This record gives sequence, C-alpha cells and structure tokens, in this order.
Amino acid sequence: MNDEREPLHLFQAFGIELEYMIVSSADLSVRPIADELLKLVGGGYEMEVELGPVAWSNELALHVIEMKTNGPSPSLGGLGALFHEHTRRIDDLLRPFDARLLPTAMHPWMDPDTELRLWPHENNIIYETFDRIFSCKGHGWANLQSMHINFPFANDREFGRLHGAIRMVLPLLPGLAASSPFVDGRRSEFLDTRLEMYRKNAARVSSVTGHVVPERVYTKRDYEGKLLAGIYKDLQPLDPKGVLHHEWVNARGCIARFDRMAIEIRLLDLQECPQADIAVAGAVIEAVRALTEQAWSSNAKQQSWDERELEALLLAGIRDADDAVIENRAYLDCFGFPERGRARVRELWQHLFEQLLKDHPQRGEWQPVLDLYLAEGCLARRIVTSVGPAVDQRRLQDVYSKLAAALAEGRLFRAES
Repeated sequence: MNDEREPLHLFQAFGIELEYMIVSSADLSVRPIADELLKLVGGGYEMEVELGPVAWSNELALHVIEMKTNGPSPSLGGLGALFHEHTRRIDDLLRPFDARLLPTAMHPWMDPDTELRLWPHENNIIYETFDRIFSCKGHGWANLQSMHINFPFANDREFGRLHGAIRMVLPLLPGLAASSPFVDGRRSEFLDTRLEMYRKNAARVSSVTGHVVPERVYTKRDYEGKLLAGIYKDLQPLDPKGVLHHEWVNARGCIARFDRMAIEIRLLDLQECPQADIAVAGAVIEAVRALTEQAWSSNAKQQSWDERELEALLLAGIRDADDAVIENRAYLDCFGFPERGRARVRELWQHLFEQLLKDHPQRGEWQPVLDLYLAEGCLARRIVTSVGPAVDQRRLQDVYSKLAAALAEGRLFRAES
C-alpha cells in the first residue's frame, strides 16, 4: 500500500482491492484470459498494469482480474464511480473475446479440478509452489473473489491498537458481505462458502491459516518472531528454498504487511457492483476506527480476546451471515450494543450504522447500500431468494446473468421472490 515516503498514520488513507471473474458472455463459464486482457493495456504479459489512480493485476487464477487503488487513497469518496468506470473499460476490452466480468465471491458451478489455469508468466514459480504443496485445484484456491481493505500504521503502537481492533471486527464481516451461497451448481449450507473454503485451503500446513482470526501479537517483533516464524518453520520441509517465506504467505483473515506498513483485511466477499463494495468498506473502516479510538471498549480489552473465542463467532457468521446470532454479551459490550443478551449480526451492524455513519461525509453515497442490506439482507441472502428452491443450471445462469448486468450498469441487486 505504501512506498518509500514517510509511513502514513492510522486512517490517513486506505487501499482497496476488488477481484472479478472473467466469464463467457454466452453461458457465464469461466474464461482464463486475464493475461491477454493485461497484455492489451500493458503491451506484455505483466502481472500488474498501472492506469492512473487504478491498477489492474492478476494473482494465481487466470480467470480472475483484480482492480485496486494505485497507492493509498486519502478518502473513499468517489471510489465507487472510479472502479465502475474501470469495470466498464474491462468489459469493453473483453467484448471481442465474447467475455465479460461477473461479480460475487464464487462462481456458482465452476469445476476447479478441470477449469483452473494458473498464471504462467512472471513470478509463476510462486504459484507453482503453492500448487505443489497445497494443490490449487480446489474451490479454496481457484474460485475465490474478494475485496481487500488496507489500513496504514506508522509504528508499533499504532500497529498494536489497529490489529486489536481489526481482530474484533473480523467475526462480523461475513454477516455484512457474504455473497457466495452456491457451489458446484447447488445451494451450499453456508451463505459465505468462500470463507468456508478459504479457511481450509492450506490444511496441509495448518499454521498458514491458523484460526483465521490472528493470534494476540501486537508488535512487529512478536508478529515476525512468533506468528510468521511458526509458519516458515512448518513450511520448510515442503519449501526448502523458501519461495513462500514472505509475510504474504500468511493466510489469516487479516495480515500485517510490514513491507508497506499496512494491515490487510481479506475476509470480505465481493459484492454486485463497486458502489456496494465501497459502502461495505466504509462501514468496516468506521467500525475499526471507533474501536481503535476506544469508543466503547479499551484497546487493552480488545487485545485480550483469544482468537479461538472470536473464531467461534466467525464460524457462525460463515454459516448464517446476517442472521447469525451472537449470544456473547461481553463481545456485544465491546461495540456498545444496547443491554440485551443476544443479537443477530444484522442488528449489530444496524447499531453500528446508526452510531458511526449519521454524519459521515460519504453517507449519501453509501446509504442506498446500507438500506438495502437492512431491508433484504446480505447479497448472499438476496441471491438465494432470487434463485428460489428449485436450483438448476438454468435458474443459476438466469440470476447470475442479472448480477453481471448489475455490475455492468453499476446498480444494486435486489431480491426477486
């Protein structure tokens, strides 16, 4: 996120990354042509092409293209429109290939065992090593599209406060952003199937993902000496050349990037259009900001939570998303939730919207997204309602074609009953 300038302080800027599937215009099957798309704009098979304030790139799967802020952005204002402009530009470039972009966090019927194609060009040794150790021919590697948010920090004190706050917010993220209720052409038992696949994709070396919620480490020394060192040690027999011995191999729900002085959140499913993604990002950022600034609970109290207790809350969210029930009163207290013994995740987010966004300068941009969430639920729930009980290829293709149209037109996706 950052470069050689002085490090940014807390909440001075943000980095946003959005990942989309490239699919056939005719039948929405995945099309592994991200390298050809990047060649059109960059002139060669480069992993990343800078296009002013936005960069396009690919990581691992050839049917995925990523758009991201080209460096830190001091505000989220206008980013939804900017990213929408780039999705339209990509769709224009894909049209001669009879291809288009598809949103949401998982392709609903992709067969990763037969359809995955890995990036074959620059830095492909990294992906070949991941594939050799973990086998990337599975949904947990080949079929995941997400939004990442990068938060800057300038020193150890800021890192500790920020890391403690983000750990507390992670369990709430599938309840806000889940968009992956279908897999292998059928209804999954999870509304956030992407996260269920993600948390298991490195099971061969379990320390790579851990409990998804990171351990209680709040200094660079402890993070590198305990968390990362443990991963590297466990990988060593399988990766003796150390190809993966970098901080990005850590696959927890948020990871510290000391190389750019930022923490990256990875647990947010992609939404139907950039307007929705940026509104989700705004809600998450303001929740993290309030915790960091001790609005309802002290930094010390936040930092004391064990990752396994937070993981239990996260697992409920992965299954039930916005309808997941939180019965941990101590957790609700950390967010200043009114005195009740339990709450659905959607109710807690409504409380946070009311507390944090009523006077926000971007409220006008975000309000339609938040209103739709409160009225109809997360995107996964709206997709399930639209598909209905009779799930077949024809019905899935019809609904996901409408999701592709929502992305192309830059509008929200409403449930069809």
